[in-house]
This record gives sequence, C-alpha cells and structure tokens, in this order.
Amino acid sequence: MLTVVMTNIEPLFELGEVVMTRGAQNTLVELNIDPAVLITRHVTGDWGNIPPEDQKSNKNAVKNGDDRVFSAYPLPPDNTKVWVITEWDRSYTTILLPEEY
Repeated sequence: MLTVVMTNIEPLFELGEVVMTRGAQNTLVELNIDPAVLITRHVTGDWGNIPPEDQKSNKNAVKNGDDRVFSAYPLPPDNTKVWVITEWDRSYTTILLPEEY
C-alpha cells in the first residue's frame, strides 16, 4: 500500500486504499517517478491529459461523489501513459497502465 502525505494541499475527495499494478510500478521505477506525485496531482484536480468530457465528469464526480475520478498522465521521456482511477465509492484508487485496464 502507498501512503500519501500531503502538506498545504487540500484534497478534493477521498482516495480510499491506494494500489498500483505491477506494470505501473515497473514503469514508474524505470522512469524514476514517485507515485505520490501522481496521486497528489490526481486528488487536487490536476487530471493530466484528458478530454473535456472527462474533465467535466471528474468535476461532477468530485461535487456529487457518485462517479469515478479519472486521470491520465503522459510521462517523460516518451509520453508513456499512466492512469490513476478512484472508484465511484472512493474505496480504492489504482495507478495502472492503460493496457492493464
């Protein structure tokens, strides 16, 4: 389990238990990216590179608490994508690669 410590940042919603797939973990280790950075972006409303309809859906989900919250982050150097998804009931947040969905 990943423990996220945030200071001076107000989370927009509950994350639940934060988990990560093996593929995402391997990718983040290989690229030397701290998963806490992605989680912090996700929970504070920086949802990365998602279309306007997903941004609208996320805003509604945060406001109403009745849908999932989805983020997509292209990572350097080759724009490998990593997704972060918080379930509608806020029980889990998963960091994964798109092909692992």
